[in-house]
Amino acid sequence: MSTITAPTYDPTTTAQALAQKYTATAQSALTTDTTTAKATATALGSLGVAITSFQSSLGTLTGTGKTFLSQSATLSDTAYGSATANGKAVAGTYDFFVAQVATAGQAKYGNLTDSTDASGTLRVKIGSGGFDVDLGKAAGDATLTVRELAAAINNASGNAGKVSASVVTFGTNTQLVLSSTQTGEANAVSLDLANVNDGSLKTALGTAANVSTTTPQDAIVWVGGKSGTEVKQASNTFTNVDGLSVSFTKAQLDTDANLTVAVKTDNSGTAANVKSFVDAYNALKKTLDGLVAAANADTGAAAGAFASDAGVLALQARLVTLLRPAGNATLASFGITAQRDGTLALDSTRLNKQLTLQPDGLDRLLGSTSASSPSGIAGALDTYLDQWSGISGQLKQRTDANTKQQSDLTKRQTDLDTKYNAAYDRYLKQFTDLQTLQSTMNSNVSLFDALFSSDDS
Repeated sequence: MSTITAPTYDPTTTAQALAQKYTATAQSALTTDTTTAKATATALGSLGVAITSFQSSLGTLTGTGKTFLSQSATLSDTAYGSATANGKAVAGTYDFFVAQVATAGQAKYGNLTDSTDASGTLRVKIGSGGFDVDLGKAAGDATLTVRELAAAINNASGNAGKVSASVVTFGTNTQLVLSSTQTGEANAVSLDLANVNDGSLKTALGTAANVSTTTPQDAIVWVGGKSGTEVKQASNTFTNVDGLSVSFTKAQLDTDANLTVAVKTDNSGTAANVKSFVDAYNALKKTLDGLVAAANADTGAAAGAFASDAGVLALQARLVTLLRPAGNATLASFGITAQRDGTLALDSTRLNKQLTLQPDGLDRLLGSTSASSPSGIAGALDTYLDQWSGISGQLKQRTDANTKQQSDLTKRQTDLDTKYNAAYDRYLKQFTDLQTLQSTMNSNVSLFDALFSSDDS
């Protein structure tokens, strides 16, 4: 008898292969689009970080009131304090005489016991102001302990670190100590007990014998020395001389000589400021160069995400143009030169030489990123980059468009998965049925063989 010979196959594997072939072209295109969209999102993130970091550096270096010039300040006797100067300080020697340093006030309330009526409000006064403490909320239960009271004062919403409360115990005498964190006569600390409900607590806090205070005082400094101008203020830091800040920690004796502060140009500090600008620009350029780089067949390096993006290529070119403003002044004259790869480098010797000739020349050339009056190279760079980093700038627009694209791609993938599953189910049924039919036919062949074969001779 004849036999039926059919190929051996697995319906599941066959259905998968055919369903994949059915959706292969669409899946390949969708995978490419998805990969590109994800790479674009990553690249936009990198570009955004690079631009905002550069703008932040510009703001730090050239914001309102900033200068690239650096000055150093040295106090004649550091036992009495310290001094700093910025680029606005004029070189020279300045005299001071410290008659009195500012101190903070303190109030101690002794012989305290836990309160049995945890209700009412305690007002902590700081000069003419202050804040309230809810005693009911301060207590862990019906009893308000002294330590709970101190914690409530420290954590009060209106305190904001202006007053520090602590508990000190000497034998059976428990004290609540309130220390002002601000110096000066106007910041004396005291308590208003009018709304405290517990009589014992109110009496203990209000009894003169239980209360001791340290009166705060203002600083008194003669700017210009003993024969200069008296300045009285709450802070120990004096900024009366433009660009100069002097902080005093100790008062002088009447017989002491004036303290002097020597201000002079700090070339290394100025160079460091300029180097910060150079480094910030180079970091932005490095990111841009990587994003617009062409593919390199020799090294196998892939093209950057924006290698063919006209907008980003224009951004790269525009930054270079903005470094070369019209006029005679140039960055190169101050030692800031472009290298063969487009990055900037600094020649400190040339910088210092040019600053000797033009002390304010670099600040005028680089200008300011002030929002109200941007100027110079920094102002032009910051203003242009705002077109990218602004609320409705290029980065926001591109990111929104990419986010929508990825959302659409996700939907397309869902639809394609549905088509794949439908095709898989259809093929699986067809080939399962075919396998069943093949099995039935083979069984019939075996039956016919049994019926029609004979061993009779």
